[in-house]
Amino acid sequence: MNMATASLLLVFVFLLVVGVAWWLLRHPAFAIQSITVQGDVTRNNAVTLRANVMPQLSGNFFTIDLNRTREAFEAVSWVRGAVVHRDFPNRLRTVLVEHEPIALWGDDGSNKLVNQQSRVFEANVEDVDVETLPRLKGLDDQSAMVVQMYRDLVPIFEAMDMGIDSLELTPLGSWRVQTERGALLELGRGTETEIEAQLKFFFRTLSQVTARYGRTPMALAGADLRHKDGYALRLRGVTTLEADGNKKP
Repeated sequence: MNMATASLLLVFVFLLVVGVAWWLLRHPAFAIQSITVQGDVTRNNAVTLRANVMPQLSGNFFTIDLNRTREAFEAVSWVRGAVVHRDFPNRLRTVLVEHEPIALWGDDGSNKLVNQQSRVFEANVEDVDVETLPRLKGLDDQSAMVVQMYRDLVPIFEAMDMGIDSLELTPLGSWRVQTERGALLELGRGTETEIEAQLKFFFRTLSQVTARYGRTPMALAGADLRHKDGYALRLRGVTTLEADGNKKP
């Protein structure tokens, strides 16, 4: 008798728990009503973010998949990362981190950029001041290598009062730089250490070579550093260097 009573009580409690759970899952009071957006929203306002994300959500406060919600936020242009929290009883709160672009990526007309973490992402490049960003080129999976080379070369060029307009790692593995003044430098293949050493040698001797023709390093139009024992040089206002036998310093 006592066993039967206990069993009935357990069944009753179980049904009660199931009923309460069912009520919680179905009650409109727990339907997601709003999303609070915090963090970086420089290029995305909260209204636009909610409009893009809300239609992709399903479930209520208890059943919504936070991972899928995070992925929906991270699919929005300029969003690098998102952390999503539940706020009882019917709200979500997300903290966003936006991409911080350091360069345009790829050929002219591309809608790709690369961020501080060397990650290539797609966005409307009109949202940034493209005149202030260099252009880096290479395969997407080489972005970390290209960004590191760019960071290593910038101080070397700045020491010569030159800025890097573009840096390219060609499909053949050769490095190519175009300065902000339009000079094209073929750096060739090599490790970061090898490329840096070759470039430093070039700049150490550049002033001496340009002085022979009444020019300064600012007259640099192009250089080919792929030669074993020197480099080929082109200067603005100088039609040829062969006559003086100084094409390869």
